[in-house]
Amino acid sequence: MIRKSLILSLFISCILLFSCAAKSKLPVKKLILINSDGQEVAVKAEIASTFEERRNGFMFRQKIPDGTGMLFIFEEEQILDFWMKNTPHPLSIAYIDKNGKIRDILDMTPYSLANVTSSTEVLYALEVPQGWYEKVNVKVGDRLRLDF
Repeated sequence: MIRKSLILSLFISCILLFSCAAKSKLPVKKLILINSDGQEVAVKAEIASTFEERRNGFMFRQKIPDGTGMLFIFEEEQILDFWMKNTPHPLSIAYIDKNGKIRDILDMTPYSLANVTSSTEVLYALEVPQGWYEKVNVKVGDRLRLDF
């Protein structure tokens, strides 16, 4: 009887841990990307600006809808490395410099611990569902409007 209660208690604790981890309390902003044709593309992005927020990112999120993402803001420009630890949803990441120029767009593999590294120093990283940048015709060289 005690063993069953212990197992049930552990199971409920795990469910609560994962359900809490999957819900975000980050601020959400409408960001505008401007492609080479001058078209504006909106993305509803959670803003991760502290170390803790950036560390957690999209971990444990099962579904990230098209048109949404997460913008990681850093204190200074640097070469950035991201990975997909505990992240089940495939993502694409855009590395963006201090002027809003997209320097890299790279795909990331669910649960991978491999570093996905920016090619140059950047200030921002914008993660979206994998393939979304291509769907909306946003490419390297396009811009993020920095009025958020």
